[in-house]
Order: sequence, then structure tokens, then C-alpha cells
Amino acid sequence: MDQSEPMTQQAKQVALITGVSSGIGRATALRLSNAGYRVFGTSRRQIVSGSADIEDVVLDVTLDGSVTDGIAEVLRQAGRIDVLVNNAGIGITGGAEESSPEQARVLFETNVFGAMRVTNAVLPQMRRQGRGRIINIGSVLGFIPAPFSAIYAATKHALEGYSESLDHEMRGQGIRISLIEPAYTRTSFEANMLRPDRPMPEYDAARKRTADLLKDVLADADEPSTVADVVLKAVRDPRPKHRYPAGKLASRLAVVRRFVPASMFDSSLRKQMRLDV
Repeated sequence: MDQSEPMTQQAKQVALITGVSSGIGRATALRLSNAGYRVFGTSRRQIVSGSADIEDVVLDVTLDGSVTDGIAEVLRQAGRIDVLVNNAGIGITGGAEESSPEQARVLFETNVFGAMRVTNAVLPQMRRQGRGRIINIGSVLGFIPAPFSAIYAATKHALEGYSESLDHEMRGQGIRISLIEPAYTRTSFEANMLRPDRPMPEYDAARKRTADLLKDVLADADEPSTVADVVLKAVRDPRPKHRYPAGKLASRLAVVRRFVPASMFDSSLRKQMRLDV
């Protein structure tokens, strides 16, 4: 079937999306549902989507047993999984040394190991089907530095390496893995970010500048639907790419990072982040 054509009820494909309670996850679930996919949306708690078009599944990406049970439930109901969107994630803002290793592990447990758990649970079914698409929601912070977001950026850098390597491993089995790289997106993600567990007064001013900057840029940030549209594009692409920037800013940053000299990029970044050059 042509990936660009609407699906009939008989040919309806199954999409599983983690973290659909709000923001990018919810927008992606609704976009894929409107495009004809049967959509299962996960959260750690029951009844999260609030939409009849999204079938709720309890699944905590940080727990092996929860992931196993959640995937088993989707397969029991639908018998297959054609698309997996690893969207669940958490963030943090603060100096790198303001987070303990234990707090850093919390971020990696969700943003990296969570995606790995769900992916590993889905791959056997996709292998039996002989096809599948896995879409990991990354970030422009997966390929550029981000002062006062070092731990979060580290998780997204890790997800980049994992995704591209896995795609090479799975391509011969009909399974493709792609990354979506948004920039600033107008969601509740920033409001729900963790705070450093060992804050230091040396970073108080920097944290305030970062918070003020976020308020400014989020006023003109992309809507979650912009990212959802790119997810659908990646899912349907007959020749999938490793990376898909989502939004005009993300696209510009991808080009700038690739072609602008390192010293110039460094100075521009520090100026944008309101740091001393």
C-alpha cells in the first residue's frame, strides 16, 4: 500500500505512542488517528488521552514489567504494531554540577532507557511482521550544546547515537528508525521540568536568565501540531531519513550547525543565551 494514501478500515495500521497526556504526544496521537491509524497512547496512569480516537494503555517506560504488560495488551487487542513513537520524556534546567548523578539517572531512565525498553519490547513483533517504523522524539539539543541544560542535552545526544545505530542494524529486517528534532515547542514541558536537586548560588543569575529567555522564545514557539505533522511525514516517507527537523527554527539550526564555522556558532550561541562572550 502507498504510504501516502489514506488507509481503509481493513488496512488500518496500528501506532503506539508514549506520553500522550499532552503536548507533542497528544498532538501526534490525534494527527495519526486523523490520518487513519489505530492509535494506542500510553501514560503511567489510566485514562490520559481524553479522546475516543485514542485507546489508552497504562505503561511506565521506566519499569520493565510495565512495558512488557503494556505491549502485550496492545498486541492482544490489535495483533500488531506498525508504528512506535517514543515521545515520553522529562527535562531539567540548571548548571550541570547542580544535578546529582542520581538525578541525572532519572532523566536517562526516561529519555534514553525508556525509549530502549519500549523499542526492545516492540522489535520482535515488527520483525515477525517484516516491517515497522520507530520514531524517536529527539531535540535540536541532540546536535547542538545547550548551556544550563547539559543533562537533558546529554540524553538527547545519546538518543541520536542510539537511533542512527539501531537503524543500520534493523534496516535489513524491514524496520526503520528515525529522529524528529523540534526546537522550542509551545507545550507544558518547560513548566513541568525538574529543578536541580543541589542548587548552587553561583548559578542563580544564569538560571533566571535562562528562564526569562524561555518565556520570550516560547511566545513565538511552534505548536505541537507542527511536530506531529513531521512525525506523520516520517512515518509515511518511502525513503525514511535518519533525522527530520521540526519547524523553521529547527531547520535553520540544523543548517547552521553543519555549515557555520565553530567559533562563529559558539559566539552566536552565547549571545542568544545572554552569556558573556
